[in-house]
Amino acid sequence: MTDRPTTRSGTAGTGADCRIVGIVQARMGSARLPGKVLRPLAGRSVLGRVVRAARDSGVLADLVVATSTDPVDDAVAAECARLDVACHRGPVDDVLTRFVGALDAHPGDAVMRFTADCPLLDPEIVALVATVYWAVPGLDYASTSIARTLPRGLDVEIVRADALRTLDRLATGHHRVHVTSYAYARPELFRVLGVTLTPDRSDLRLTLDTEQDWALLRAVTDHFGDVSVPLAKLADWLDGQPGLRALNAGVRQKRLEES
Repeated sequence: MTDRPTTRSGTAGTGADCRIVGIVQARMGSARLPGKVLRPLAGRSVLGRVVRAARDSGVLADLVVATSTDPVDDAVAAECARLDVACHRGPVDDVLTRFVGALDAHPGDAVMRFTADCPLLDPEIVALVATVYWAVPGLDYASTSIARTLPRGLDVEIVRADALRTLDRLATGHHRVHVTSYAYARPELFRVLGVTLTPDRSDLRLTLDTEQDWALLRAVTDHFGDVSVPLAKLADWLDGQPGLRALNAGVRQKRLEES
């Protein structure tokens, strides 16, 4: 049997005493939709909506946006200053190094990872995942995407800080782009928990990666305005909008190996 890597530091930072740092990865250089994180939705940038939802969850001790050192991402840093949220800059493609750098600058017991292309993030789901993590001692990683029942774009994941540093030592290739993927790819090494919510709404696509996604998100925010919409309310509304749901139903999600 393979030995587990050492990822724990006694009983410090357990339960509700655990200090969770939210890290939002954001950059301008998307292959399919460049500049998507700063597009405006109902008067607020996509990044701004993610930052607001993370803050509104009420479970984060700190929040930082992790962007790259590429000059094109000066615009992301400027938006962070406007939003009054901390910004850490690191490598363009080695996102895991970027996260560890952000954690070094903003220490915590665990990291909640967000991506800046999820403007419909639900603060209630963020809070729920934090509560589950606090309630289960000894977890290295918890995520809603292991057995997906949520729409793509509303997933939440949390990783123990020491486990993130272990990932930094072990992960190579595409695992350094996807930050936490090595943890759930190697469950024999890490204590991993999947969080599922019912009913299953995994058929909905509410992330932003293509123009088709943009059309759907624009329609949602045109209807609801500049507010965070609970998933149940949003899904009920979309149930009556088959034309909108069809807008991006055919979009293929890139595989992990495709950066």
